[in-house]
Amino acid sequence: MASHRYSLKAALLAGGALVASPAWAQQTSLDPTAATTANTQPANPTAAAAENAAEPREPNGAQPPATDAGAMQDIIVTGNTSGKRTLFDSSSNVTLASSADIARLAPRSTADVLQLVPGVFVESTAGPISNNYSVRGLRGGAQTFITLEEDGMPILYGGGGADFYFQNDLMIARVEAVEGGTSGVLAPNGAGATINFISLKPSYDHAVASARYTGATYGDLRADGYFSAPIADDLAFSVGGYVQSQKGVRRTPFTFFGYNVKAMLEKRFANGGTARLTYKRIDQNNPYYADMPFRVSSDGDISSVPGLNLRRDDIGGRAFTQFLVPDSPATGNALRPFRSTRGVGVKANTYRLDVDMPVSDSISLFAHLRYLDGKYDFNGIFPGSGSGTAGLTSAANYLNPAVSPLAGLTPIQGATFTYFQAAQFAFPAVAQYGLRDIRTGAVIPSSATATLAGLNGNGLLQQTVLNHQTLATKDAGTNFGLKWDAETGSVQNSLTVGGMYYNVRRRNDQSAVATVINDVTNNSNVYDVVAIDNAGQVLGSLTNNGLVNYGNWGQGLFKDEVNSISAYFNDELRIGDNLHIDFGARYEHEHVGVRIGQQAQVNAPVPAGTPGLFQDVGATFNGTYVYQADSFNKLAYTGGVNYTLTRNISLYARGAYGFQTNGGDTGGTHKPTGLTLYEGGVRFQWPGFNASVIGFRTLINDLSYQFINPDNPTIQSNAVADSRTNGVQVDADIRPVSFFSLAVNGVYQNPKLTNLIFDTPIQGSYTGNVPERTPKKLLTVTPSIILPNGLGEIYGRWRYTGKIFADAGNGIALPSYSVISAGVSVNVGEKVNLSASVDNIFNQKGFTEGNPRQGQTQTIVDGYFYGRAIYGRNALFTATIKLGN
Repeated sequence: MASHRYSLKAALLAGGALVASPAWAQQTSLDPTAATTANTQPANPTAAAAENAAEPREPNGAQPPATDAGAMQDIIVTGNTSGKRTLFDSSSNVTLASSADIARLAPRSTADVLQLVPGVFVESTAGPISNNYSVRGLRGGAQTFITLEEDGMPILYGGGGADFYFQNDLMIARVEAVEGGTSGVLAPNGAGATINFISLKPSYDHAVASARYTGATYGDLRADGYFSAPIADDLAFSVGGYVQSQKGVRRTPFTFFGYNVKAMLEKRFANGGTARLTYKRIDQNNPYYADMPFRVSSDGDISSVPGLNLRRDDIGGRAFTQFLVPDSPATGNALRPFRSTRGVGVKANTYRLDVDMPVSDSISLFAHLRYLDGKYDFNGIFPGSGSGTAGLTSAANYLNPAVSPLAGLTPIQGATFTYFQAAQFAFPAVAQYGLRDIRTGAVIPSSATATLAGLNGNGLLQQTVLNHQTLATKDAGTNFGLKWDAETGSVQNSLTVGGMYYNVRRRNDQSAVATVINDVTNNSNVYDVVAIDNAGQVLGSLTNNGLVNYGNWGQGLFKDEVNSISAYFNDELRIGDNLHIDFGARYEHEHVGVRIGQQAQVNAPVPAGTPGLFQDVGATFNGTYVYQADSFNKLAYTGGVNYTLTRNISLYARGAYGFQTNGGDTGGTHKPTGLTLYEGGVRFQWPGFNASVIGFRTLINDLSYQFINPDNPTIQSNAVADSRTNGVQVDADIRPVSFFSLAVNGVYQNPKLTNLIFDTPIQGSYTGNVPERTPKKLLTVTPSIILPNGLGEIYGRWRYTGKIFADAGNGIALPSYSVISAGVSVNVGEKVNLSASVDNIFNQKGFTEGNPRQGQTQTIVDGYFYGRAIYGRNALFTATIKLGN
């Protein structure tokens, strides 16, 4: 809960955001980007004009140090709509973080920024994008119930995948978040939380510019820039963005390039209204990290497999540069390329129009329109997926037909011959089998037992899935309405009424998912299994350039369209000086249509001349789709009350019901998932001390998700679950002396699963279990020493994450861990800031997931399991320069 709040009259309403307006903020400091009256005061100070005036319009130079939150009477806006509520008297749970707070955190990804929001669990181990986050005891491993917004509009209607199309940069002035409460009313699919990234807006007063240069010990380089200037007294523009070169926090031979640019043109009217056009382009490639195998000792200690450092290594590498995977001819690609050199490629254009217009002293209108046209090309390496630990065994075993993980495969369509029986038919003169490195051509026969046993110091081979998915998205949305303020005697009321419309069309292709055989090391090698005769000559290959088989995750094609229409209101009532009552609701009608690709009765053959025993492409798209459609109607609603007991203590309580829509996929259409939240708390404010203690209860019904069924990986199984969570959240910001501050925030929660149902028979007991990847305990402590004369600060951070379970069956418990980080920020005059941060100073081990594709109850087999680990010690360096006035 931090404390320094900068006085803003409005942020969300005026940035295009009628989104959440919350309670008081945690984790905040004085924001130097807050606009001054001089450079933003419009001609007519109506409510809308005041809101626009508060928008930040000037970038940072020197960074302010951490401060206490002495200003709990400052106006807050996220999660409320009146623009008149303070941190102290609001009835929601909100967090505000300035650009200085974000710089102090030194995030390695956009998801890392969410660590500033108490109660949000972030799994930022996938790399720059496609990370998972959850809130208040909800199931981890996804991005449900949390909406990421940019300037008050959802980046994507559905919420999931938003970090593909948004990256934090120099143009972001602050972040505002609201958990529960009005979040599910003022934003779609944000019942758990809304996280709003608010941009710098064009400067009308004078030209402003800033640049930032960033480098990391793991090889990433990036340059950010920003420029804004007036064109006329009532017209201004801005442009900014970044170019980058990424190596990624894990070792890789590849470099990933990209850029992001955003431009705004804003017109200010004589009555204080504004109209703003925004264009944004993103074009970048990103590294991605999935699971790797870990070793578990008899006493339960998890460590690296010899030859594979869990803190810094990556299974992917040169051997995964490119594969041509046989695919159904009906897709238009008889051979579908998989390219690790591209990682996750993202391209998108986003267009925005934001209009805020007062029509009288008490009534203002707003309209916000956003259209995103984007596509990502996901080339992800998933070790152990499908086969799990059953595919992790010695190289010698792989070449022994009696015990090989390949032995049970039936490569000949329509026949029951097993893998090595088929090999005997294909190569009658075979005397033994061997491994052939697909890059060097070097062959290791099964008779070379010492060489096989010494492979990479561990002697292991595994099966790795090449997950290639393209998803094209066209997402159009609008949010429009009016705000009416009225006052009679000691009663003040602010009513906002609006509507939302979204049209989302997606085209998904996850065909030609294939499996290769590779060893267990950094930059691992991929092998063909070859047949060898008595003379030691290679007769032929059982595999195709390392590819064992194809179509492993089904035919993988669908096209869906969502049309959503909502009507909503939010009312904020003040009676006297001490009582605030708030309530609101949103009614949404959603129509979902999905065309599901159909699987052929007979699998298509691979192209002529393709080596390997498997001569068909596996699960085959037959060129046709089956259409399913459904409509859903849901009502989200919330009510809250705040009562000020004394000038130092206030109480609040709130209840809310919201929901997550689920669109369509290969499993058809899915009804929305309901989420009920109750919360109540007490807030304290004294000079040098601010704190809050909040109790909450989360109820979720019919949470729907898909997972790979390890018994039949070609089928995407569906699960529906309920869960219940009780918890308490504590936030405190303490500044006993002028040169020291201490921020503490933490959560203790007790989530439990109930009623977990699968659409296919899955063994196990689940009722009463802890939802997968959901910690009971989270705690962050951030001390800061403020250097004299505005020189800067030295800060540290201790972040504790409690034990989590890797699976719904609670088969694998991943231990708690602590990460200690530290940094220094030095101001060289008023316009230059130099900073350095070191994350995970003591190189601690930590694990955020097991292998979600191994099933709902995972196991440790022969002392091994698959999972994903946090990164080891690394450092980030930045230089920020403010140019001009």
